[in-house]
Amino acid sequence: MFKLTKRSVEGFEIEGKDYLIWDREVRGFGVRIYPSGKKTYLVQYRAGRRTRRVTIGQHGVLTTDEARREAKQLLASVARGDDPSAQRQAKRHAPTVGGLCDRFLEEYVDQHCKPTTAKDYQSIIRRFIRPKLGPIAIAEVTRADVVAFHHGLRSTPYQANRAASMLSKLFNLAEDWGLRQAGSNPARRIKKFREEEKKRYLSNDEQIRLGEVLAESLEEGTESLYVVSAILLLIYTGCRLNEILTLRWGYVTSHHLELPDSKTGRRRIPLPREAYDILLDLPREEGNPYVILGDVAGQPLVNLQKPWRRIRARAGLTRPSNTRLCGSNDNLGLNCRC
Repeated sequence: MFKLTKRSVEGFEIEGKDYLIWDREVRGFGVRIYPSGKKTYLVQYRAGRRTRRVTIGQHGVLTTDEARREAKQLLASVARGDDPSAQRQAKRHAPTVGGLCDRFLEEYVDQHCKPTTAKDYQSIIRRFIRPKLGPIAIAEVTRADVVAFHHGLRSTPYQANRAASMLSKLFNLAEDWGLRQAGSNPARRIKKFREEEKKRYLSNDEQIRLGEVLAESLEEGTESLYVVSAILLLIYTGCRLNEILTLRWGYVTSHHLELPDSKTGRRRIPLPREAYDILLDLPREEGNPYVILGDVAGQPLVNLQKPWRRIRARAGLTRPSNTRLCGSNDNLGLNCRC
């Protein structure tokens, strides 16, 4: 045994295979000399019937005195009943945020969320959470990590707030599943960014132009009866776009639309006479339960954005950037919080 010092460690000869030298002052503290010339400090101890070794650091990065102090701290923790080697291995193999996302989608979303909600969650995970936090161990994510993640999305405040809310749900589940200490959710009470809705309503002149273009498009055959009817139903009912596209004849009464599973749950929507007349004029397809038919037999129209862009351009209607078609109670709103 030697007293390990900077001079003694640097003086140890390089051999054809690695070997260990133990310190005579701190039992279990030693240095490993590799054939490459690298020298690494370590500590050895017994945990039950097993001998364990923990690497402290490389000579040159750490001084001998620094390594000895670290060895004393590790050996003190062993005396208290800890097992530093096992703890390091557990930490190295700890489940990550990416793994938590997989379990969340498989065990929670598939069981408790509607398809549209599941699609939103999948998008947030793919675009934001996995790239930034995916490789980090669940137990190691701090509030500072979440704040930095949220702040990094500040240019898209709506998405930033949705992602932060989803992280909070993820870490609540991690606590329920025993993957984090109870009450340690780092995404709880993250201050949300202010969201400004980009709604733009049509003036009277714009409504007139839109009505003319819809009539012309129908007469010329550039747009189908179902496309034109869907847009008019959005205007008259104030429904969400998906509520109109997935509307079934079984939901239609003479005075209401009875939506059993809308975004906010069961909804009864008053049906103005103009909207009811539009519905009466729509041809039905045998075996197809949907009101707004698409090109695929038995299925509804799935994309109103492309025809809406054509109609909007022809009518000379402008809109805020990054917005989509949706309905309002008395006008055509050109924006959802998308």
